[in-house]
Formats: sequence, structure tokens, C-alpha cells
Amino acid sequence: MKVLVVGGGAREHAICEAVKKSKDVDLFSVMHNRNPGILKLAKKAKIAKETEIDKVVEFALENEIDLAIIGPEAPLEAGLTDALIEKGIKVSSPTRDAARIETSKEWMRKLMEKYRIPGIVKYGVFNEIEDAKDFIDLLNGEVAVKPIGLTGGKGVRVYGDHFSSAEEAVRYAKEVIEKRIGGFPKVLIEEKMIGEEFTLQAFSDGKNIYPMPAVQDHKRLLPGDKGPNTGGMGSYSCEDGLLPFLKKSDYEEGCFILQKVIEALNKEGCPFIGTIYGQFMLTAEGVKVIEINSRFGDPEAMNVLPLLKGDFVEICLSMAEGNLSERKIDFDGKATVCKYVVPEGYGTKSMENVPIEVNE
Repeated sequence: MKVLVVGGGAREHAICEAVKKSKDVDLFSVMHNRNPGILKLAKKAKIAKETEIDKVVEFALENEIDLAIIGPEAPLEAGLTDALIEKGIKVSSPTRDAARIETSKEWMRKLMEKYRIPGIVKYGVFNEIEDAKDFIDLLNGEVAVKPIGLTGGKGVRVYGDHFSSAEEAVRYAKEVIEKRIGGFPKVLIEEKMIGEEFTLQAFSDGKNIYPMPAVQDHKRLLPGDKGPNTGGMGSYSCEDGLLPFLKKSDYEEGCFILQKVIEALNKEGCPFIGTIYGQFMLTAEGVKVIEINSRFGDPEAMNVLPLLKGDFVEICLSMAEGNLSERKIDFDGKATVCKYVVPEGYGTKSMENVPIEVNE
């Protein structure tokens, strides 16, 4: 079988390693950067932007790809899954419409509201700053200010972490609207949640979810949970599949929420195929949804994929064919730690073209 993995990050390297554990599989890669780990594993690689749909599809057809796995969110938003399926290639990643659960925070919140999915928080979407200001004042400035669209995990600002007054929240909300941060001239304002964050990833065949061990991701740049938000600085998981602060009932509540999201997407006519991941907050009032993402977490994929028992390619193929229930999915009972090495300036403006030497 010929498998294409799209994306060139550490997450995609972990996906490629999982693919290569399967028997009789040739790995192909399309990535915008030259990831040396992936290059060692791939039979053939093309260096191109993952959002250049025509180039990716052309490469897939030239190499007679049987199954594609898309790592990052941007090509999902650009419609890569749809384009590959149109050419008869199986894809274990969501379509553009299903990926809206991540690519539009507004759409995600409205979906939760429409189908009365638990875990929702007080929120408002605004394109006029005066209306946003009224809502921020109503919550005494204790809010999270979020762009609607994709920002690579770096667009969210939260009271007490990034600003300390309602005036500062309004100022950033105005910036999001006027500069169209996240691609839209509007802003999402949510009540601030207090508690412990955790990630729950799950495979989905469009009907059901098959959850993975819980992971806690640390996004702040500096030690002591300080500095700006990043896409992720490190993460860990525990041998029992839970976390020190997470009870089995909390884990099951997260699973229940993800299952309800899958059912809602089905009712909307856009069944979700692939890996869905919920970023949750365990609060005094229970499990709340921070965001839902339409792919493996980065770095959380590196925690769970090495623990996966069984054939990853067969799981992905079963997702694409809509019959994952026939596969037994299990994970090794081991703890994991993942830590990032990042360039100077990461989280604000990374230095480019600076060599990093790693002694093996």
C-alpha cells in the first residue's frame, strides 16, 4: 500500500513513524520544509506548500497513492481532503466542511449551542467593538479574546495571563477586528475558565469515537507557565491514560462531548473522518470545551502514537472507509514526556535559518 503523509513538522514525523511500523507500506511525503526525519523514512518526498492543492493532488496521482493522512489544519481548510477524494484517493482526515469545527471557532460554538452539547461557556461573537466592550464589561473583563479563524495557536489572549484589565481586553478585541487576525473582521469573546487543561484525542470513522490516552500540553513559552502562548512547548501523559488531576469520570465526560460533536457533524451533513481532538478545561463546574481541533495535536501526537498497539495504517484505512468499529484499538500503559527545542524568538517572532545541532 502507498501512503501519503502531508506536513513536515514533528507531529507529521510521528505519524510517518507510525505508518512505517505497518507491513508492506511505502511512505510518501509532501511538506513545505525538509524534515530530515521524514526524508529518511519516505520512499519519495516533494517539497511544496501543503496548501498548494493542485501540486499535492498531482503528486498523489503520479505515485498512485492509496491512502492520505493530512497533518496540519491549513490544508484541511484549503480543501485538500475534498480534492483527493474527488480523484478517488482515500483520506483519513476531515473534509473542509467537517474541519470547520477547528477552522471557525464561531461555527464550533454555534454547533455546540444548536445541539446542546455540554461543556459550552458564555460567549459572544462581535464585529463592532462597542458591542464587544459591553460583553467584556458584563464579565468584568475576565475573558478570553479569540480570533475566529486559524492563528497557529498563537492568537488567544486571556485575562490574568496576557492582560489585567477590561480596557486591555477591549484594545486587543479591537485589534483582532480591525486587522482581521485569524482572517475575519470579528472577534470571539468567552468567559475565562479556571482549572487544569487537558487534551483528549480520538479516532473517528464518522459515526463513533475511539479515544486515546489523555495528554496535558504546556503552551506558555517560559518556565513557570509564563510568557506568550505558543503552539506547544511540551506535553506529558501517564501510564493509566489519565492525568494526576483527572478522574476517570472526567475523562469519560470529555469522550462524551467528543461523541456528541461527531453526532452533530453527522446531522449537519459533514461526517467527521480522522482524528478529532478536544482541548478541555477541568473546572469546578466540570469539563468545559476550550476548542475542538480537526487533526492530531502538536505536540500531543508524539505522546500517544508511539504507544499505539496494532496497525496504524489499518486504523486509518478503516476510518476512511467508515468501519473503524471492526478494529481493536489499544495503547501501551506507559508514561510519556515530550519537550520542544525551539528557535530564539519562538512565540513572538522566530529567528529563521539558524542551524540547530542535536547530538544523538
